[in-house]
Amino acid sequence: MSIQVGDKLPAATVYEFFHEETGGCALGPNAFDVAKEAAGKTVAILALPGAYTPTCSAKHLPGFIQLRDEFAKRGVDEIWCVSVNDAFVMGAWGKEQGANGKVRMLADGSAEFTRKVSMELDLTARGLGVRSQRYSMLVKDGVVQVVNLDPPGAFENSAAEKLLSQV
Repeated sequence: MSIQVGDKLPAATVYEFFHEETGGCALGPNAFDVAKEAAGKTVAILALPGAYTPTCSAKHLPGFIQLRDEFAKRGVDEIWCVSVNDAFVMGAWGKEQGANGKVRMLADGSAEFTRKVSMELDLTARGLGVRSQRYSMLVKDGVVQVVNLDPPGAFENSAAEKLLSQV
């Protein structure tokens, strides 16, 4: 069963690449524990099948980047984009999309987080391996408040506008 409202985020490691070194963080990849990173924060999470894929690049991620300030006005501390890609790919994609400083691009390269929340999608037959389903979540202090899961090929349920309306 996939993660549900009221569940706590699991302890799982994701990785983030920084284009410039910051206080205590090298260029990367830097490892972060999801449960620890979410503690004490309100976080909007968007998860998607892959960086640079058409729907993800044209619609899903751009919506969260464009609405970052609106999320902040409603008390969202951070927006995380999670995908089963490596940190270098996520960093490059985020830079190309203008996500830096707006959306944290978190790599779940081994699908550890994705598996722990039971949101994996097997796209092996299409040459893509195990990926993440497309969904969005609102998390407060590590506890899931909202989960919006999309059927394959769609993104409306997990779109930025919908999650923003639920904050």
